[in-house]
Amino acid sequence: MYAIVAGGGKVGSNVARSLLAMGHEVTLIEQRPYRFEQLQEEFEHQVLLGDATELHVLERAGIARPPELVLGVTGDDEDNLIICQLAREKYGVGKVVARVNDPRNQAHFDLLGISATVSATASIMALIEHEVPEHDLIHLLELRKENLEIVEVQIDKSAPAAGKLVQNLKLPEGSRLISITRNGKSEIAIGSTELQPGDQVLAILQPGKEDELRRVLLKS
Repeated sequence: MYAIVAGGGKVGSNVARSLLAMGHEVTLIEQRPYRFEQLQEEFEHQVLLGDATELHVLERAGIARPPELVLGVTGDDEDNLIICQLAREKYGVGKVVARVNDPRNQAHFDLLGISATVSATASIMALIEHEVPEHDLIHLLELRKENLEIVEVQIDKSAPAAGKLVQNLKLPEGSRLISITRNGKSEIAIGSTELQPGDQVLAILQPGKEDELRRVLLKS
């Protein structure tokens, strides 16, 4: 696979290093001269000095081939958005991945159809929610392209779903239970599975259905 990584900070350089270790061909683009010189000591001819939002820089990196993957992982969300949009729409790159530094900008990526995004802030918040007991519904994964998300809920003894079979739950349209984890062991959720207090339940659902799912599983 040939990949272009735009942004030579810690994220971009680590991703490039990992891809190279896996045997892939990589060009790393960095626009800051002092950082480029640092990267050149390690990556040599595989790092390119320039602004990846400029067409001539992308073309020097070989985007016209086109690469199988372009990653926009600079510290600037606007740049990442432009890079991924150019790669996909002008050069026909099949897979683009964008770093979202400020979660408030996620809507802009969604609006332009850049569905494969990575947000360190959002990931950390998901971990915090997982560790803080008062969060009864935890967002684990967003499948933006499919317009679905995976959440985790924990059934307590007062939950309306406790003691009920999955097939008897009136789950909201566009949602389904995936698995049940009980006493450290997980199983696929099927119709005859009975929910018990303490169960950790994974569910897949359309965005916006969280409150309906809460009412069915957690709150009377």
